[in-house]
Amino acid sequence: MTHWHQLTVPDTLSRLETDRATGLTTTEVDRRRQRYGPNELAEGGRKSPWLMLLEQFTAPLVVMLIVAAAISAFLQDYKNAISIMAIVILNAVIGFRQEYSAEQAMAALKRLSTPTVKVRRDGQVREISSRELVPGDIVLLEAGNLVPADGRIVETASLRVQEAALTGESEAVEKEVDRTFAEDCPLGDRRNLTYMGTIVTYGRAAIAVTQTGMNTELGRIAHLIQGVESEQTPLQRRLGELGKTLGAVAVAISALIFILGLLRGEEIKFMFLTAVSLVVAAVPEGLPAVVTIALALGAARMLKRNALIRKLPAVETLGSVTTICSDKTGTLTKNRMSVTALEVVGERIDWDAPADDAIRRPSVSLLLSGVALCNDATLDEAGEEAIGDPTETALVVAAAKVGLLKDELEAAHPRIEELPFDSDRKLMTTLHRITDTDRELVAALGGDRPTYISFTKGAFDRIIDIASGVWTENGIEPFENWRDRVSA
Repeated sequence: MTHWHQLTVPDTLSRLETDRATGLTTTEVDRRRQRYGPNELAEGGRKSPWLMLLEQFTAPLVVMLIVAAAISAFLQDYKNAISIMAIVILNAVIGFRQEYSAEQAMAALKRLSTPTVKVRRDGQVREISSRELVPGDIVLLEAGNLVPADGRIVETASLRVQEAALTGESEAVEKEVDRTFAEDCPLGDRRNLTYMGTIVTYGRAAIAVTQTGMNTELGRIAHLIQGVESEQTPLQRRLGELGKTLGAVAVAISALIFILGLLRGEEIKFMFLTAVSLVVAAVPEGLPAVVTIALALGAARMLKRNALIRKLPAVETLGSVTTICSDKTGTLTKNRMSVTALEVVGERIDWDAPADDAIRRPSVSLLLSGVALCNDATLDEAGEEAIGDPTETALVVAAAKVGLLKDELEAAHPRIEELPFDSDRKLMTTLHRITDTDRELVAALGGDRPTYISFTKGAFDRIIDIASGVWTENGIEPFENWRDRVSA
């Protein structure tokens, strides 16, 4: 097994027999695809529709109903036989329909979730389905991209990747291209690798694909999950036990009555029919149908809340849960940050429900304009969803809350220069041109109608090292007068 995090970039490219600038040739891609197969997670144990239908008739109570219907037909009690079989068929149809619909929905979701990626092949950048990737492909990543396969970073510009789905760490991990590791280390510490299923939140990079499909770290997890044997739910176990108990008791009582009848001198045929009738009468024909319909109604209600149930008995299992134990951000939450408060000139503003007068203050407008402009996250047209680093998306959404949309701000104040965030400086700085409409606002900072404005955001300890003053309504005051307040 190759430890890719221990190899340098030239060694990785040599081992993969690929070129960073041109990528693989079409001929080589075809050869490797035949060897490695498609870049997708294999579906374990997907059942055929016929098997799904057959399983609806295997529960002990259902088997008892089928036997009871057969006995009723044998005794020429056709009305009872038809009624019992109608219940059996209704039960099977409801269960099959739920499971088959869920399987189809899951398959459709899988097709929709296959992303397209940019890859270098034959010296050109192409956009292809992630299923077509093979080891050795040079994939280009940028903020918002889903990493399509495991890979060794060969080029990077301030790349940060959200790996919560794989490692459980809520903070995005900053990646490094030139770093190697002499010894093996945990997945979360391998700063020169990217993994399938993680998300790029900041920067850009090029990776050389090292593993695809089930050979990826995510594929290994999928293999372990598929190896877990399914167990019956508590309701299934109790119904199974009930069916077996009822069957045993009914047969025992019927046999006893049959023997007692013979001892009294009754005819064998009459006592046999009587005993069989007792067995049929002991079967609760309506119970399986009532249980199935109740579970189906529960599944329908959960579907309205965007919870897709693949098997009806799972509804009962979920209803039996009393305590849920979870670990790490992203397990139950969306792994998103949000602005809850602003500190402006020594005043705290609750940003969950800001007052109208607070929104209209120049200081608030300038602060939110600054955090939106000194930012690489992107915002959707509705101004609600953002793509990028969790901290940056939170700031962009906070500004949009009061109508300061990032695209409109950038159109009015184009970015002239920038110093992107890096691990050494721990700051991001952008320089913008000021339009005539906003010169009065910015002039309040001091000076005569400035043409440019610069915004810097970053680590607290670096900010206070370079800050010289604080803008207040009374003008600019020395930062030392505010250091304790800002630190608190």
